[in-house]
Amino acid sequence: MNINLTLIAQAITFAAFIWFTSKFIWPYMLRAIETRQKTIADGLAAAEQGRRSLELSTRQADEEIRKARNRAAEILGQAEKRAAQLIEESKIAAREEGTREKAAAKAEIDQEVARARELLREHVAELAVAGAEKILRREVDARAHAQLLEEIKRQF
Repeated sequence: MNINLTLIAQAITFAAFIWFTSKFIWPYMLRAIETRQKTIADGLAAAEQGRRSLELSTRQADEEIRKARNRAAEILGQAEKRAAQLIEESKIAAREEGTREKAAAKAEIDQEVARARELLREHVAELAVAGAEKILRREVDARAHAQLLEEIKRQF
C-alpha cells in the first residue's frame, strides 16, 4: 500500500462526501435552519405583539378601573344625596303627621269639653229644679217651666 494512493483515495472520498453533503444534506439543513430562524423570528414578533397588546390591555384596564371608580363615587354621592332627601322628606312627613295628630287631639278635646259643658248644664238645670223644688216645697210644672230651664242651660 502506498501512502500516496491512500491519500488520493481519501481525498477523492472526502470530495465525494463534500459533493454528496452539499447536494443532498446541505439544502435540507439550510431549509431546517431557515425554518427554525423563521419560527424564532415569528415567535419574537408574536412576543413583541403580545407585549404591545399587554401594554394596551393594561392601559385599557387602568382606564376602565378609573371610570368604574369615578362611577362608584358618583353613585355613592347620589345615594348620599338621596338618603339626605329621604331623611328630609321623612322629617316633613313626621311634622305633618304630628300636626294632623295635634289637630285631631285638639278637636277631640274640644268635643270632650263641649260634652262636659252639656253635662254640666244638665246637672245645673237639675240642681236648679231640685233647689227650686226644695225652696217652694210644692209641685213644679215641668211643661210650664221647660222654657225657663232651657234659658238656664244656655246661660251656662
